[in-house]
Amino acid sequence: MNVVNTATAQAPRTLIADDQPDIRAALRLLLKSAGYQTEAADSPKAVLDAIKDQTFDLVLMDLNYARDTTSGREGLDLITGIQALDNEVPIVVMTAWGTVDLAVESMRRGVRDFVQKPWDNSHLLQKVSTQIEQGRLRRRQHDVEAERRRRDRQLRFELKEAREIQQSLLPNNMPDVRGFDLATAWKPAHTVGGDYLAAFNFDERYTALCVADVAGKGLPAALLMSNMQAVLQSIATQSVSPSELCGRLNQVMFGNTPLHKFISCFYGIVDVQERTITFTNAGHNPPLLVRSGGEFIRLEEGGLVVGAFADSSYMQREIQLYTGDKLLLFTDGLTEAFHASGEMFGEERLRDCLVAYKGSSASELRTIVLHQVTRFCGNDFQDDAALMVVIAE
Repeated sequence: MNVVNTATAQAPRTLIADDQPDIRAALRLLLKSAGYQTEAADSPKAVLDAIKDQTFDLVLMDLNYARDTTSGREGLDLITGIQALDNEVPIVVMTAWGTVDLAVESMRRGVRDFVQKPWDNSHLLQKVSTQIEQGRLRRRQHDVEAERRRRDRQLRFELKEAREIQQSLLPNNMPDVRGFDLATAWKPAHTVGGDYLAAFNFDERYTALCVADVAGKGLPAALLMSNMQAVLQSIATQSVSPSELCGRLNQVMFGNTPLHKFISCFYGIVDVQERTITFTNAGHNPPLLVRSGGEFIRLEEGGLVVGAFADSSYMQREIQLYTGDKLLLFTDGLTEAFHASGEMFGEERLRDCLVAYKGSSASELRTIVLHQVTRFCGNDFQDDAALMVVIAE
């Protein structure tokens, strides 16, 4: 048998607990000769104090102490105390008064193995070696799991912060637009998402409306969308037309967008005085304009998605708005919400909502639409969903 230097940090640490000095001495000598570091304790209190101070690879303990030399009750209570301090340290019990019932109760309380005195050295060392190896494996698994939980907590915290940041980029309150009623809703499929909504006044006459959607979901989409939002805000002015804005936005985002990613975007400027909207649609779901008389217009003129092609150009269109007209801007998370049967919500159901609740305010219609879609898909959105309702008063 090779003797290992017990001063090294790699040598297993064993705690021997027995009230008999000669037993402690014999066990320490045996274990040291096998390459283990050893410490000894002569009472339950000394055992618990040692475990509070240090981490051991094994506790080799007697069940019977001076106060109770036959029943093992004091040792059973000690097992419970050890488990409360370190529920992963292997415990091997030794007793000269072993019974089946005592062994079963010891195992029930967490003991890994049971040895009767007098012991066989090779048999005892084999049990000690096996339990130390298994105990170290459990500790490693516990450490891996604890690190995974720590990383999960950190990720949840970071995603929570990311959601708060993203929400701050979205309109908390709709701007006051004379002659128009506005409302929005945003429902990411995950903690954060790649949908974007914006409505902001340039002055008392002109108001910009925007809805956009990054291909994909989650944090990557949210990061790309935050970049797009910053670029848009830096470009958008009253004097920049929708077609010019999307062209410039595309030039910047083409250099910032990873391969196979792109952004669909609808951008329009409402002229409050003339009651018109001038817009361009860069590959986005066409917003739905329903006239008070029931006519539907899809706002689809524009061009290709943003960020995919370097030389994209965009057309624009101007549409007159009349009292009672309702404009619904949305992302495909609404129309592509799936029922349990596999059926999509679809654009037709959106149209039905606009017609059926034509007397509703923008905020009421926003809530109705979102409720209808949520109920349809059982609140199981597979993609981010956003919508904006604009009603000409």
